[in-house]
Amino acid sequence: MAFDDEALKRLRARYGEGHGGNIHDPEFRAVADRIFSASGTRAAPYSGIPTLLDAAYRPIDTVQPDLDDLDVALIGVPMDLGVTNRPGSRFGPRALRSIERVGPYNHVLKTAPLFEMKVADIGDVPFRSRYRLEMSHEDIEAYFNRVVQAGVIPLSVGGDHSITHPILKAVGRDRPVGMIHIDAHCDTGGAYDLTKFHHGGPFRNAVLDGVLDPTRVVQIGIRGAAEYLWEFSYESGMTVIHAEDLGRMGLDAIIEKARAVVGDGPTYLSFDIDSLDPAFAPGTGTPEIGGLTSRQALDILHGLKGVNFVGGDVVEVAPQYDTTTNTAHVGAQMLFEILSLIRFSPAIASGT
Repeated sequence: MAFDDEALKRLRARYGEGHGGNIHDPEFRAVADRIFSASGTRAAPYSGIPTLLDAAYRPIDTVQPDLDDLDVALIGVPMDLGVTNRPGSRFGPRALRSIERVGPYNHVLKTAPLFEMKVADIGDVPFRSRYRLEMSHEDIEAYFNRVVQAGVIPLSVGGDHSITHPILKAVGRDRPVGMIHIDAHCDTGGAYDLTKFHHGGPFRNAVLDGVLDPTRVVQIGIRGAAEYLWEFSYESGMTVIHAEDLGRMGLDAIIEKARAVVGDGPTYLSFDIDSLDPAFAPGTGTPEIGGLTSRQALDILHGLKGVNFVGGDVVEVAPQYDTTTNTAHVGAQMLFEILSLIRFSPAIASGT
């Protein structure tokens, strides 16, 4: 079609007046109508009180929380007493809250999840002590029990990966769940230095507690020198996909495998930021070269649309090891992708 005076006239008639929210495509107009005011303005991404994904902030009574009208609760878990290397992921929730311009529209999954579900940032888990790891795990489990019992899906930001064990104890309390686990490490190691409650062993603990079904667990992106620690993954029946397998298998095959492993049952999604190569996310406690690109991670997540997700987390963002905000930015983006996936989870439709 030639661009002539008539074509220019048509474009001017359609787009020459009005404001950026005057969208004609029905799908995009439905999004714009929620974001733009009638006068054509929208909230500045750098203004207001920072929250996870710019969700509404909901202060709650931590003992008797009123969550009945929520679909998803965004929760910070600022605890890193379980690290085996560099500390600092206690600052992860605050770092992700400071990131602007993530969302609100997911153009691949075709959803604006904050506008299509009832979502709120309900703050951070309150801890009785900043020094006692086991007590912190008890606090996490008790807090998430209240969220789950209210019929709300928890989506969390850590904190080190040890936080996922007490979260799974709440999410898998009534029946063991499956898990899609994207990480550099299997995190199925045993006890050492006088404790089993560290970020290298949450999923061994969860299986042995009966809240995680290992035959419905797939671990993606595994690599590095700690392979000898992960025999529990293999013996318990977990599916392990190493980083080297990404090129050999291809992303489509990996997505298909992950979906087959977890099936239709309730599934948790745990995303460790060190699954990404340090070129993309250097701000983490145990970086491993040779990891996923941010593009690969997004493609894998996009392929999980429709999985029955009942919870999720993004962990191990330690922002002080990143001279830019890139690690926090990619962490916030992955959190947004998981929230977008929850929008299509049968758990949202069924209320379970």
